[in-house]
Amino acid sequence: MDLDVDSESAQRRHCAELVAQERSGHTAVVEGNRLYVWGGYVSIGDDEVCLPSDEIWVYDLHRGIWEMFSMTGEVPPSMSGTCGCYLNGHMYIFGGCDDNGQTNQIYCVNILDGKYAWKKVTPNIGSPPSPRDKLSCWVYNGRIMYFGGYGRKLLRDIDSSNRSFIVDEASWVEDVFWGWNNEVHMFDPSQASWSEPHTCGRAPAPRAAHASATLCHRGYVCGGRVMETRTNDVHCLDLESWTWSEIVPISTLPIIPLGRSWHTLTAVSDNVLFLFGGLSVDCKPMSDAWLLDVETKKWREIEHPYQNKPRLWHTACPGKDSDVIVFGGSCDYILLVDTGHCNDALVFQTQPYPLFRLCEDYIAKNANIDKTLHKHLPLLPPVLLQAVQQRMSYYRPLKKKQH
Repeated sequence: MDLDVDSESAQRRHCAELVAQERSGHTAVVEGNRLYVWGGYVSIGDDEVCLPSDEIWVYDLHRGIWEMFSMTGEVPPSMSGTCGCYLNGHMYIFGGCDDNGQTNQIYCVNILDGKYAWKKVTPNIGSPPSPRDKLSCWVYNGRIMYFGGYGRKLLRDIDSSNRSFIVDEASWVEDVFWGWNNEVHMFDPSQASWSEPHTCGRAPAPRAAHASATLCHRGYVCGGRVMETRTNDVHCLDLESWTWSEIVPISTLPIIPLGRSWHTLTAVSDNVLFLFGGLSVDCKPMSDAWLLDVETKKWREIEHPYQNKPRLWHTACPGKDSDVIVFGGSCDYILLVDTGHCNDALVFQTQPYPLFRLCEDYIAKNANIDKTLHKHLPLLPPVLLQAVQQRMSYYRPLKKKQH
């Protein structure tokens, strides 16, 4: 697929054969029955090319159909490694890395009005964090809390007595230093304000390329790169008391996830987190999946149909019925090879489906091959018939690939 977008093309592209460009380091959010994908990069020869920032790809999770929409407004630069989230009908992105290095700008776009017009957010109160990428965030009580990442600071802004920023000894230019941090910064969209909450308790070590998820009023951090190693530790920040605590796994068997970076962590219930993929300590792409019960503090590895699809620097979003939708990412060690970018959407089932969904999926999957079932479709209630007909389009591409 050509990376360039024809400026004279229609505002909207839509067909059953259209598929989003392969990518890693992108942003994705789910709202309703739609997956929204923006940004990231691909490899062309020896170059890393950021994908166009004036387009957003939308995947209908019910029908299995992609659409591409052009974007307008104050369009951000093309970037990878941004931190994206969904709040009150808007997708927010902060930080990331463009052609000039890490940034500390925040942008938002309404993904519900159909206009897809970007807005660059200028803070009214406070100042944004220093430029960074490969960070994470939690959304709680109408606010966005950002944690960690890798970025740059001026020497005068580095407090040697405070271990919230660890300098990367291999990366510095004059009085500019790069490194990892464990800072917590809060953005309030209602006031366009930045603040830095004072936390207590033992904070996680500074890190980047980690994974985060929100459960109720708590934000969780798992793994990531801490200087020259990759960890498997889990920490929790109470977003009301601002107190850190570590989740130390309890298990009768010494089976816990390996240390990793560039993985994902997704909330699938009020007390369970889903971990998938990443890059291992020995730099191998992984495809293992785990569930962590934060109340019992126990990990459990789960079987899934994508064992042959390792992923790192992908996205994972919560979907309907506790599904997790993983999109894109790389299946190679991107620091050395960086050629195996992906564009498939993997749907992980983490909980038993309700009876209605089981029936709907069974009918949609088999109506075209079971003549008796197809003949009785008109007998379904209109609303259910429409839902089944839309769902049938999701399974048609699968049948084409099988023949």
